[in-house]
Amino acid sequence: MIRYALTCEECDACFDAWFAGSQAFDKQAEAGQLQCPQCDGTHVVKQVMAPSVSGTKKTSGPDPEKVFGRLAAKARQHVAENFDYVSDGFAHEARAMHYGDIEHRPIWGETTAEEREALADEGVPATPLHPAFVPRAAPDDKDIN
Repeated sequence: MIRYALTCEECDACFDAWFAGSQAFDKQAEAGQLQCPQCDGTHVVKQVMAPSVSGTKKTSGPDPEKVFGRLAAKARQHVAENFDYVSDGFAHEARAMHYGDIEHRPIWGETTAEEREALADEGVPATPLHPAFVPRAAPDDKDIN
């Protein structure tokens, strides 16, 4: 048995069908026995397909954890280099920018659940950073020997 991806040349519908072999498809196509399930047209052709060979070892794609780790590192770097850290003053700063009291600039910081809800209720645009994208904190001057 072989499965072919087929296309109707009359309505461009795409569908799959099973055949006993490649010759069975050819005979049915020549006899006009193949019919489009969408428009009942008989001008049905095979789509270009990659062969599927059983028993071959499948190659896996990139490790999703490594891909996410690289993405997270780039995001952390971007935030650290382009956003001002405003600590727990995020809600105040975001609100002030929203109402035009201060100039807009990219910021990040912390909020409480209540502050996040109040910002959303007021229509102040703010989106939590995924923990993996939060820049690593710079060491405090007091902690340096």
